[in-house]
Amino acid sequence: MVKKCDISGTGVMSGNNVSHANNRTRRRFLPNLQVVSLLSETLNQTFKLRVCAKTLRSIEHNGGLDGYLESTSGNKLSLEAQKIKKALIAKKGPVAKSADSTAKKFQPARVAKVAAKKAAE
Repeated sequence: MVKKCDISGTGVMSGNNVSHANNRTRRRFLPNLQVVSLLSETLNQTFKLRVCAKTLRSIEHNGGLDGYLESTSGNKLSLEAQKIKKALIAKKGPVAKSADSTAKKFQPARVAKVAAKKAAE
């Protein structure tokens, strides 16, 4: 079985065990893979994937599978994740893309107060 993350493609790395006497022997660093079911709200479908813990944290940080795939570039995703991302984009269509561009950008509270004060004057 391949020890690789289904979304980010993170795989096995190699390095050295270094003893107190500075003897070096080769070793493998395995990814922390977990089998999880991730829900795509746009596609109304769950995907059962083997995901490393680091990627799972990133998915939750970005608001779920849909948000993570939209915010991540295609060359950082595995082939399976690219297929899911393509299906998401096809389902949303061009209407969602134009709505994102017209959305109001985030402003810190301090900047918003100053702008409101200037508008009132």
